Amino acid sequence: MARLQGKKAVITGGAGEIGTETARLFLREGAQVALVDMDQGALDKAASSLRGDGEVVTITADVTKEEDVKKYVAKAKDTLGGIDIFFNNAGIEGKVAPLVEQSVENFDKVMAVNARGIFLGLKHVMKAMADTGGSIVNTSSVAGLMGSPGLTPYVTSKHAVIGLTRNAAAEGAKQKIRVNSVHPAPVDSRMMRSIEEGANPGKADEAKDQFESQIPLGRYAQSEDVAKLVLFLVSDDASYITGAQYTVDGGMTS
Repeated sequence: MARLQGKKAVITGGAGEIGTETARLFLREGAQVALVDMDQGALDKAASSLRGDGEVVTITADVTKEEDVKKYVAKAKDTLGGIDIFFNNAGIEGKVAPLVEQSVENFDKVMAVNARGIFLGLKHVMKAMADTGGSIVNTSSVAGLMGSPGLTPYVTSKHAVIGLTRNAAAEGAKQKIRVNSVHPAPVDSRMMRSIEEGANPGKADEAKDQFESQIPLGRYAQSEDVAKLVLFLVSDDASYITGAQYTVDGGMTS
């Protein structure tokens, strides 16, 4: 039986690899899905790739702007008929550089997407779920559990997601809103190509080998590895789980 039959789901960062793969699993499990991202062209491409699995609603929005967040929540609720599931997933990596070389502008940009965007999504989706309950998963990272030299703004923002998750879970429990966070190891994705190049300009392959050597299972995560964990957390199989941090990291934080 489809685990998400009849559920209405919203995914931010919906045009990215993890967002799109999670949408695919949600659709296959019976959910209706709205994808949110800044780039309509990228959203159209993601929606096209999902046609074999189902139709999705696409919504353009900047998750750092409260008015945009209000609008994507309202549009998703109106179009889908409610919001039962929220994958609060939008994020950016920022510039790779030592802390002493990081600009305030880069720090603020990363924090705006990765922390403020998570906060605003929680604020307005939890209002939308207040009468019906629901399940929320916030995307953090192994960088939310440990240091990662060269990525201070990113690490800071992903640690912040844990605090947001715990507080939202504590406050949402009375309304039957569950909130958890996922913490992937490096994922084989556009983001990691950017980080590899930033870590070792012109020698990204060497940077990848070094990163993978730090993972006991010896490889990057695939988007579907993360999507499968998110699917579990939003399903009724996880009905007694809230306020928790789940790693999907090949043993990297062990």
